[in-house]
Amino acid sequence: MTGPQRLIADLDLQPLPEEGGMFSQYFADQFSTAIYFLVQRHDFSALHRLTGVETYHFHGGAALRFLLLHPDGHAERHLLGLDTAAGERPALVVPANVWQGSETTGEWSLVGATMAPGFRPEMFELGARAALMDQFPHASGEIERLTRVV
Repeated sequence: MTGPQRLIADLDLQPLPEEGGMFSQYFADQFSTAIYFLVQRHDFSALHRLTGVETYHFHGGAALRFLLLHPDGHAERHLLGLDTAAGERPALVVPANVWQGSETTGEWSLVGATMAPGFRPEMFELGARAALMDQFPHASGEIERLTRVV
């Protein structure tokens, strides 16, 4: 097995059908949750928002490119990775209620994501392309690439 296939098997990663990517939850208690999250070249993490803060940590592979769309209308772009001289950072905090989507810059990216309080399904909202393009026209190309629902 090669890189991502080995990770999928060893970490028991499962597909996230709505969002995209593959994940496994490796920790949960009454205060927080933690997952591994893998994005491969042919896939992406669709734009979504959570009602809680999510913190990402880079684990391996290529840098993960993030688009963040804030309620006030501004967009941010981040690279989660280890090449700090190139502007990458090994951790990223996504505030509550900020639309987030990501894609690998290479063959695959493995990150971890933690939430406190812990993730619950009712905290998740998947973004719709048309509504997001209306609200953030300056990021329409990225929104088109990072949405599954029209």
